[in-house]
Amino acid sequence: MIRPQLFSVMGAGFAFLAVTLGAFGSHSLKAILTPDMLAVFETGVRYQMYHALALLAVGWASHQYPQASFYIAGWLFAAGILIFSGSLYVLALSGVRWLGAITPLGGVCFLAGWGMLGWQFFKQR
Repeated sequence: MIRPQLFSVMGAGFAFLAVTLGAFGSHSLKAILTPDMLAVFETGVRYQMYHALALLAVGWASHQYPQASFYIAGWLFAAGILIFSGSLYVLALSGVRWLGAITPLGGVCFLAGWGMLGWQFFKQR
């Protein structure tokens, strides 16, 4: 089984990257991107940070209660960050519009992760 620390490390890494990308966006991309594409980039950063924090919660919870649902939630959050935020970054930076079609798959991963996390917490009561 995966060690719970993996989700904490991924959460910290994704949060670090979100802060870095946020600073890059606000300082370097403001002059390059259109306001619409900058907003797309910022949405990717925001959702990455939310779900990096969720990964930290999963790391803590899976350490306290080593249940498969926590691990599944963690992998769903990680996949959501890569698909949702990643596709928004590429869309904003490249203008390749078809990537917008895969962004909702990342959103589904986020929703499934939250559902799994909520279900596991409910079961722990």
